[in-house]
Amino acid sequence: MSAKVRKEYTPEQKAEAIRMALSSEQSVSEVARTLDMAESTLNRWVHQHKVDSHPSDTGALTTSERQELHRLRREVKQLQMERDFIKKAAAWRCCISKSPCCVMKGFP
Repeated sequence: MSAKVRKEYTPEQKAEAIRMALSSEQSVSEVARTLDMAESTLNRWVHQHKVDSHPSDTGALTTSERQELHRLRREVKQLQMERDFIKKAAAWRCCISKSPCCVMKGFP
């Protein structure tokens, strides 16, 4: 079995497909067939274009908000890893110094 090859589209192709879907008399599925692309891909692009063009309180994220959310999630993950490392280092230091707290807890 071979893996599916994912088609890549340039920003110009994406913009043209969105323009065609929004301005033509054809449905999104017809435009997608004309451009030889998946209907779901074009639907997602059109939906995101509408969200970016007219932000509302519907809960949908604009592209810039989505990018910021991704960046913040990466940052949180990094900070959690750093915190866990510091905790482990502190526990290790406590154990090798034979402090009373470690002896009471049963550490070597």
